[in-house]
Amino acid sequence: MTLALPQAIAALESLAEPGRAEQMAAYHKQSRRVIGIPNPAINDLTKTWRQTLSVEDRVELAAALWQTDIFEARLAAAKVLTQARLRPDDAAWALIQSWVPDFDSWAIADHACMAGQKRLVADPSRLDQVEAWTTSDHMWTRRAVLVITLPWTKQNHPKDHELAARDRVLGWAAGYADDPDWFIQKAVAWWLRDLSRHDADRTRAFLAQYGDKMKPFARKEAARHLPD
Repeated sequence: MTLALPQAIAALESLAEPGRAEQMAAYHKQSRRVIGIPNPAINDLTKTWRQTLSVEDRVELAAALWQTDIFEARLAAAKVLTQARLRPDDAAWALIQSWVPDFDSWAIADHACMAGQKRLVADPSRLDQVEAWTTSDHMWTRRAVLVITLPWTKQNHPKDHELAARDRVLGWAAGYADDPDWFIQKAVAWWLRDLSRHDADRTRAFLAQYGDKMKPFARKEAARHLPD
């Protein structure tokens, strides 16, 4: 089964709620078209697409949805690829990587990164490609490094290779500690805050070494869940 782009857009448009587009455009600071769809409705629709389309067709649909530059279509493009078991997944990973330079808002970036997280966990060697993003001139690309690697904050009993990946990302975060951009500071804080629930010692060590370089709000957020 395949799904043509006009059909997919029509399906999205059928989920619009009156007056919601204006509210969402203002909240997300969007200049692109916003249809006005609640997130749960997009979830339900893309779940159906994942269940009925082949991996190849999903990648093709995701690419087409992204190119429309419609807010919810880009969210749907990411959601249709957000799945742990996706075989083969090289084309999906390549597509997700191709989106990163287009990131210009947190909602779109975060949804795309959630799809990317699944592909990184499936093949951690892809962290080598993510590392190249750390030196990008594009703030959203640098930020994506920390959002897409969030799974490495969550293991309670990490194996040696998972600890090595965790330390690798902490090294990248250290390079961001004095970055003046609010979104970068927030991303560092988010990574450390999530890590603190599972690895308080590494979080404390990072803050002891680099906390003075961070913005006060980020340092406070990073330490919010540290046990006394």
